[in-house]
Amino acid sequence: MNNTHQKKVFKTIICITFILLIIISLIYIIQYFHSMNNIVKEGKLLNNIINDTNIVAEEPNNIVNDDEKIQKTERMLKLEELQQDNSDIVAWIEIEKTNINYPVLQCSNNDYYMNHNYKKEYSVGGSIFLDKDYDWNIPSDNLLIYGHNLKNGTMFQNLLKYQNKSFFESHPTIRFTTNKEDSIYEIIAVFKSKIYYKTDTNVFRYYYFINAKNENEYNDFVNNAKKASLYDTGKTAQYGDSLMTLSTCAYHTKDGRFAVVAKKVD
Repeated sequence: MNNTHQKKVFKTIICITFILLIIISLIYIIQYFHSMNNIVKEGKLLNNIINDTNIVAEEPNNIVNDDEKIQKTERMLKLEELQQDNSDIVAWIEIEKTNINYPVLQCSNNDYYMNHNYKKEYSVGGSIFLDKDYDWNIPSDNLLIYGHNLKNGTMFQNLLKYQNKSFFESHPTIRFTTNKEDSIYEIIAVFKSKIYYKTDTNVFRYYYFINAKNENEYNDFVNNAKKASLYDTGKTAQYGDSLMTLSTCAYHTKDGRFAVVAKKVD
């Protein structure tokens, strides 16, 4: 085989490889946008489920629980319907007039629902999920809830809008529904953060706080959240208040995070 022929073969291989790479890239891009489109459709479907007033049994016939009778709202009953298909669904979260309107999942690890939807199907957008260490039997002090920051505006992407105080002023509360209660949480702090190295000292690792060992640890969390807040919300929490922390990725720094902390309103 002469040099000229070898060069032709080499160029042909290079061209074929380049074309294959383009095809693979196009397939990946198409699949990605198809997945994003499915996430949007799924979100709209879930929104319809939770807001459809026609699929609920009569409320007077649905007064139940183990130790006390509870008048169940329509939303609580719809949540129970979803739980029949997946017992990992533990709640529903909504921030009115935003895209945040989803079931909340919880399982034995914090990895599964990063890339699975509420039907346990693979999904690049994952689900909104509660930290595995939250104990409903106590219950724990802080509902630590995670969600992806997706460019198409779904999951917890809208949390980033709380960087503007005006957005907070028009969206000051979070609705959180379980099969035992339909609750409102008022936001007390919003802040930028990051995942810190083990060697970092004197930093606020908000993502470790679920159960306070004592009153001091609880107060430290609240004080640090208020100190880190981008602005004064005019609200705070006292020891004994149930807390909620919503956490998502942010890109202001490497391993950035954005968090919203709220307290339950009696």
